[in-house]
Amino acid sequence: MKQELMTEVMQQMLPYLDNAQLKQLRQAMEQTLCHYEVTGAEVKPEEDDSNALIAMFIAAKRIEGCSDKTLKYYQTTIDATVSFLGKNVRHILTEDLRTYLTKYQKRNQSSRVTIDNIRRILSSFFSWLEDEDYIIKSPVRRIHKVKTSRSIKETYSDEELERMRDNCEELRDLAMIDILASTGMRVGEMVLLNKADINFNERECVVFGKGDKERIVYFDARAKLHLQEYIDSRIDDNPALFVTLRAPHERIKIGGIEHRLREMGKRLNIPKVHPHKFRRTLATMAIDKGMPIEQLQRLLGHQRIDTTLQYAMVKQSNVKIAHRKYIG
Repeated sequence: MKQELMTEVMQQMLPYLDNAQLKQLRQAMEQTLCHYEVTGAEVKPEEDDSNALIAMFIAAKRIEGCSDKTLKYYQTTIDATVSFLGKNVRHILTEDLRTYLTKYQKRNQSSRVTIDNIRRILSSFFSWLEDEDYIIKSPVRRIHKVKTSRSIKETYSDEELERMRDNCEELRDLAMIDILASTGMRVGEMVLLNKADINFNERECVVFGKGDKERIVYFDARAKLHLQEYIDSRIDDNPALFVTLRAPHERIKIGGIEHRLREMGKRLNIPKVHPHKFRRTLATMAIDKGMPIEQLQRLLGHQRIDTTLQYAMVKQSNVKIAHRKYIG
């Protein structure tokens, strides 16, 4: 009860005192109230403005350029937390969030990565509340980043890529594999491409990545030939670069590509065949061949270079060669 009383007083004094003064106020209240027993009294219930604060936070993130998918993830994560705790966001404490994360992990058997993603979103939300002077201090400050084990992500071998190319039954599938393998674009970027977006002379095209960020990607000569053959074989007038095989030949969706590649993987006995693996393979190959990480970052459309480093798996044999070249 004492903690709630002090928090309530400090919340009301936020507009009038700076951080140092608020700290002194808390210490004064702690010293004074320690001599008294605070019992419950009938008070007027405080209006819960949690939903309004969450809505303002989401609006701020939208202005920053977050995608609808990211905003939805933020919204559902924060709503679930607040609903579970049953408290106004202004009064949520560090221990409340620790309890929530512990119970969430136990109930859903979630990985450490998932729990850290939730922690990261809550940290962003409460830091925003702190910056906007809605709370004194973010309760997530004392909840540290969850340690996660870094597993080596698999990539396609040269042999696996050639086997997939050799066993494509449709020109469309061959063109898709070549585009994914040579550009490293996201599958979500590929399905949005139109035929008019392709510059065959320069072997390049403009894609719209996360946050509607525009960048140029490049494809090789083999991808150019197979893409031209596929487009020339088309009898539809859909402007989309890749369409379904059956009429009315609509723009292909991400799920359709994932299903097609998964079935090919089963048929050829190649494990874990999915679109994103092409992107990771290109990143690893580029690093192994000496591409500067800053150029690879631009090619993949990453905002932070740390993300690029997570994609690229450097072969140990190349580390040995580099050691002999630069050190040994």
